[in-house]
Amino acid sequence: MRSCLIAISDVTLAMKIFKEIYGVGILFFYYMKYIILIGWPLLFYGLEYKPNIIMDILWVFCLALMIKDLIHRFIFKRR
Repeated sequence: MRSCLIAISDVTLAMKIFKEIYGVGILFFYYMKYIILIGWPLLFYGLEYKPNIIMDILWVFCLALMIKDLIHRFIFKRR
């Protein structure tokens, strides 16, 4: 019985951690997507930073988020 309670509390703790990570991710991409979208090409081509696959993936993700925002703002708003 005691191990069952420990397992339930571990699941509850894990869910709280996942919710916090999700919330931080939403805030991060809400405020940083434009900075990353404009800043990474400037750093890469203007200041000759080395290629970084993680930043490339992050940049593509931010591009997708911005395209989604533009579609929601201009196409779905007219309907």
